[in-house]
Formats: sequence, structure tokens, C-alpha cells
Amino acid sequence: MSSLSLSRLRSGVLQSASEPAVKTLALLALCAAYIQGPLSKIADFPGAIAEMQHFGLTPPSALAVLVIGFELTASAMVVAGVFRWLAALALAGFTLIATLIALRFWEMVPGMDRMMATNAFFEHLGLAGAFMLVAISDLTKGSKP
Repeated sequence: MSSLSLSRLRSGVLQSASEPAVKTLALLALCAAYIQGPLSKIADFPGAIAEMQHFGLTPPSALAVLVIGFELTASAMVVAGVFRWLAALALAGFTLIATLIALRFWEMVPGMDRMMATNAFFEHLGLAGAFMLVAISDLTKGSKP
């Protein structure tokens, strides 16, 4: 590809990425798991409590409520641009902690379940990294949606 073609491609991508709707959709996609998860927990609150109990977290009811509130609030902050950097860092930290609790692949016997947990573990590390990049971008450029 010639440098002129790359320059045009870069310009087109930059123009598209500068659109507020594109940025909002990208932030919604980044937060999708933190929107869907708590909505599922609300729809099946006994299941949310069972999930907390499964991972040995107590008190399970209170923690389920806190997780639901945290994920929805932090996601709304990221998408809306209200202290986006802070909410993104909080979601990165939450993701790392939850990943270390829920995806302990190194304790599993070799096989399909371990491979799936390993993949999910590293995908979650990438998600935490993406939230860190959002925070860095916000801190260095400002949080205009």
C-alpha cells in the first residue's frame, strides 16, 4: 500500500472515529458486559446471590446489590463522560479482581474447561487494559463525549 493510500485511510478512520456517535458506540461496546451482567443479575437475583456464594463472597445479597450498582453506575459514567477516567480505572480494577477470583485457570486440571478459563482470563486482562487506555486518554485529552 502506498504512503498516499495509507494517508487517505488514516484520514478517513480519524474522521469517522471523531464522530461523537462512533465514540459513544465504542464506549457502549466496551461497557457491554458491565451493562448486560447487572441486568441479568437483576432479572435473576437469586442467581446473583448464588454466584456470590459460589465464589465464597459474603454477605452474598449485599455484594450482589453492590456489584449491580457499581457496574451500572460506572458504565454510565464511562459512556456519558462524567469522571470517565475515574470510572474506567474503577472498572479496570474491578475486572482484575473479579478475574483473579473467578478465572483461576492455574488451579484447574488440564482440559477444555481450563483452556476456556485461560482464554477468558487473558481476554479480561485485555478488557482491563482497554479501560486503562480510556482513563489515560481521558486524563490527557479531556472527557468530551
